[in-house]
Amino acid sequence: MPFLAVAYAFTVAMCGTTLPTPLYGLYQRQLGFSSLMVTVIFAVYAIGVILALLLLGQLSDSVGRKPVLLAGLVLSALSALCFLLEGGLPGLFAGRVLSGLSAGLFTGTATAAVVELAPRRWAGAAALAATAANMGGLGSGPLLAGLLARYAPDPLRWVFAVDLMLVAVAVLVLLPVPETVPRRRGVRLRPRRLRVPRPVRPAFVPAAMAGFAGFATLGLFTSVAPSFLSRVVGVNDPGVSGAVVCAVFAASTGGQLLMGRIGVRRALPWGCVVLVAGMAVIFGSLATASLPLLVAGAVIAGLGQGLSFRAGVTMVSEQSPPERRAEVNSALFVVLYVAISLPVVGVGVMAVTLGLRQAGLVFTGCVALLAAATAVLMALRPVAPGGDAA
Repeated sequence: MPFLAVAYAFTVAMCGTTLPTPLYGLYQRQLGFSSLMVTVIFAVYAIGVILALLLLGQLSDSVGRKPVLLAGLVLSALSALCFLLEGGLPGLFAGRVLSGLSAGLFTGTATAAVVELAPRRWAGAAALAATAANMGGLGSGPLLAGLLARYAPDPLRWVFAVDLMLVAVAVLVLLPVPETVPRRRGVRLRPRRLRVPRPVRPAFVPAAMAGFAGFATLGLFTSVAPSFLSRVVGVNDPGVSGAVVCAVFAASTGGQLLMGRIGVRRALPWGCVVLVAGMAVIFGSLATASLPLLVAGAVIAGLGQGLSFRAGVTMVSEQSPPERRAEVNSALFVVLYVAISLPVVGVGVMAVTLGLRQAGLVFTGCVALLAAATAVLMALRPVAPGGDAA
């Protein structure tokens, strides 16, 4: 079915964005750079995502879904080639920027295409299918790369050769997919406005705060988690690193699915409470160098992130006027992708001066404080349906 083809392509594109996660340790040993440089390499990915969101976020509404999805796969393939032919830091930086551009193109376009192509009887589950493809891809990337790094003879080449084959299959299955949007003339690329209307701000602020805390956590696990495992916990197995990161995204998917049962206005503050609990467990894992605690903390934090993230996006969409919804959602996602990059660079800077363990402890404390403040804000000023703060 066409929507399954798009879901597969979505999964492959997002998988490519997290493939390097368990390989950073190998690159460090090969190229001799620091943990700070690992976080910088990771952070440039967010630059690509933000550029794509600002300049190209509405492109598929004009040229059609399929051309944008195919362009995203081309960028994903170019990113894999940069890593496959890597000759130093410039190749890693180029690969991450291209990967970010691919993700920025895919996130909104593929979600819309899955919903539009889903059979009528599956209409209610189409958005969840898009979410599962997104988070499943993000989680499968580190797991696939970790397993290949453990068992393949040349992991830094095999991982991206396999990725290129998956991308090629995605292109082939996308080609016969029907277009759902008529093409318009006079396409113009210009930055999208990022203004949030005043009536939406009571919903936007807690959603952005919760999202910042949750995406900062995802950024930590997809950048320096392997360093924590090797230098703090004493586990150097890339397969284990990939499995831990995969657990975060699997739990996030579970949290997003659970949100529908809990309800938007309860899920956001309770997701923050669960995220605080996850940070406490991660804090304990770093303090005691415990792998089981780190895995448990990853699962708990991922669950809280998923709950609060989907609740925040849903709440902001509900409060936004239809003619401003894309603009407001873009503003929210720019905040989230800033959150996935800048805090982990801060961890890298602190690791140089304080040490990696202390940097992780400070990070978990800051995220817990932000999530707790969001939960308190929601308790004091709940957002009522229709956009008025209660």
